[in-house]
Amino acid sequence: MSAQIIAIDAMGGDFGPRSIVQASIACLSATPSLHLTLVGQPSLLEDLVSGLAAADRARLQIVAASEVVGMDERPSQALRGKPDSSMRIALELVRDGKAQACVSAGNTGALMALSRFVLKTLPGIDRPAMVAAIPTQAGYCQLLDLGANVDCSAENLYQFAVMGSVAAQALGVHRPRVALLNIGTEDIKGNQQVKLAASLLQGARGLNYVGFVEGDGLYRGEADVVVCDGFVGNILLKSSEGLATMIAGRIEQLFKGGVLSRAAGAVAMPLLKRLQADLAPARHNGASFLGLQGIVIKSHGSAGVQGFQSAIQRALIEIQENLPQRLHGRLEDLLP
Repeated sequence: MSAQIIAIDAMGGDFGPRSIVQASIACLSATPSLHLTLVGQPSLLEDLVSGLAAADRARLQIVAASEVVGMDERPSQALRGKPDSSMRIALELVRDGKAQACVSAGNTGALMALSRFVLKTLPGIDRPAMVAAIPTQAGYCQLLDLGANVDCSAENLYQFAVMGSVAAQALGVHRPRVALLNIGTEDIKGNQQVKLAASLLQGARGLNYVGFVEGDGLYRGEADVVVCDGFVGNILLKSSEGLATMIAGRIEQLFKGGVLSRAAGAVAMPLLKRLQADLAPARHNGASFLGLQGIVIKSHGSAGVQGFQSAIQRALIEIQENLPQRLHGRLEDLLP
């Protein structure tokens, strides 16, 4: 198997490089073909990898970066004021062919701005979109956009649908069902952008457009790809994660009540733990920036070791599926 090389922005995220490096070490141990380049402050990173086995250390490189993009910085500041940031250098490694993907838990707006500047978009794509897998009753749904584009035109939504469909196919879904997220399934429902996007999608050859879907339909698995603007998508994603965490906490509290509750919990808790693990946000962490001339994966800023591992795994899948090239090959057929 050929090597996969991923550049890691080791300084991004809410908690600094410790959990990022731990996740990177775990992925190296689990995937013999994986090579990682950690970008950040060398002295700090060298200390964190000092106990790594020699065989794994041989597949890990450290590249120096003197600047860090803060989580609250404006994208323009990261773009113009920090040419030596760990985020930018990781992206430049992808641009220069020294890595096949970049993974960062840093500032989302800065990562998008730098990605567009360094890697550029694919021909025919105006804006990249963030996409991630959302658990449903039927399996998973690819939801986009998740926050990269707050205001979207009908043409943007159409492009998102095309990119989401190709991404779902790369992940093994045959003829993905594509839907627009809306406040109702009737043709008269929705704002002007959604209605115009529906008209464009209805006339698209080679795209399996199934119409509008509501939020509950998304979780019933009525579509394989659900498209919306980034404002709606980000609220839906964060609300879903919060709801899953709240329900899990409530159930655990119920089983810590009286004697009967604890007895019932002893029987049910193993199954509930399995369900909780399956739905845990960390397991599904890692949103892909579709539409770029390179692979960029955005991890939650608050992701722990397991969550950042999931983001690296998403990058590995997209490398193996050669996703940007597959997407490029389909755009001429599907874009008007």
